Amino acid sequence: MVLEKRSAHWDIFCAVVDNYGDIGVTWRLAKQLAAEYQIEVNLWVDDLFSFQHILPDLDPNLSLQRYVGVNIYQWKQPLEAKYRPGHVVIEAFACELPNEVKQSLNEQHQLAPSQVPIWLNLEYLSAESWVDGCHALPSLQSTGLKKHFYFPGFTQKSGGLICESSLIEQRESWQANPQNRFKLFDSLGLKGIETGHQVISLFSYENSVLLSLCQYLQQNSRPTHILVPKGRSLTSLQSLFPAPVEELAAGDRIQQGSLTIHILPMTDQQAYDQLLWSCDFNIVRGEDSFLRAQWAAKPFIWHIYPQDEDYHLVKLAAFLERYTEKLPPMLKVLIDALNTNFNQELTSETIRNWHELQDLTPLLLQHAQNWPNDALNGSDLAERLVHFVKNG
Repeated sequence: MVLEKRSAHWDIFCAVVDNYGDIGVTWRLAKQLAAEYQIEVNLWVDDLFSFQHILPDLDPNLSLQRYVGVNIYQWKQPLEAKYRPGHVVIEAFACELPNEVKQSLNEQHQLAPSQVPIWLNLEYLSAESWVDGCHALPSLQSTGLKKHFYFPGFTQKSGGLICESSLIEQRESWQANPQNRFKLFDSLGLKGIETGHQVISLFSYENSVLLSLCQYLQQNSRPTHILVPKGRSLTSLQSLFPAPVEELAAGDRIQQGSLTIHILPMTDQQAYDQLLWSCDFNIVRGEDSFLRAQWAAKPFIWHIYPQDEDYHLVKLAAFLERYTEKLPPMLKVLIDALNTNFNQELTSETIRNWHELQDLTPLLLQHAQNWPNDALNGSDLAERLVHFVKNG
């Protein structure tokens, strides 16, 4: 058996489960490691067609391509490209490593244990208290290999949160010039949005509350624009459209009363960040857009992915407890209620919460602007990850 010398690159494996969430997180991490730490990153993805929605230039038929310093491999079984052992191998969100990779790790462990890549399982983000105690714990495999579980989180004892080093500064610069948002709206083909209008981005799962919220906004005195890409959110609004959701196209605009719904084109991650920065309120889902809404420093609702026995509500409550910790009691109660009622699809309660929050918008906005510094705790996920590998 000939042992191939380990190189300095990192491998990240991503199995796309929820269309954009898993690949959204791993793509951001891969880009940041390459740009800020000059790490050669190989990103292995099993669904390049979903990936293409957030990286429009990607060719889903190519087995290897390179963008912004990251090598993107099409992950097939078996692998089309030969696996070269690197310094680190990351399985994102408990995806199962390919057999070729596990075999290579075992061979390295038998012949040269010091050359075995550092093996990490990048877990889902959670604000639950147990995360601190589980972060970075090793797990001894039956083959004798060691795998560490890396938990992103909101405390200094956790793995941190994905946030590029210049992101907050970029967002502040963008929001300082009101013309930036209107230039973005023009580039997306959004018409009729004026100063003083309320703008809401919508990227959620199906939810019966959405229809009632839209009906409420139709009767509001303030003109409101909801910006929504084709996808699961639109299914809940079908009764508002003159045609089936499948026939709607980017650029379509549906106006009823004071409400205008704009169908968005899919955008890359930078444009999506800018969209969140430009809206007055963001309704987001999953993990990637949830975190980007926090960095946008705007009020938001988190539509968390439903789990068995309503465990997602436990995760939601843990985040809300941390997010609202410094708020006045009345505002804390309202934010808790708005997010919880929305996720439980309690329509009348959600609309009442939304109405009550309108008079507290300045306080809510100020908190959203202060929150990123509290959440980051001095360092982001990539920085902590590189430090862990260096000292591991």
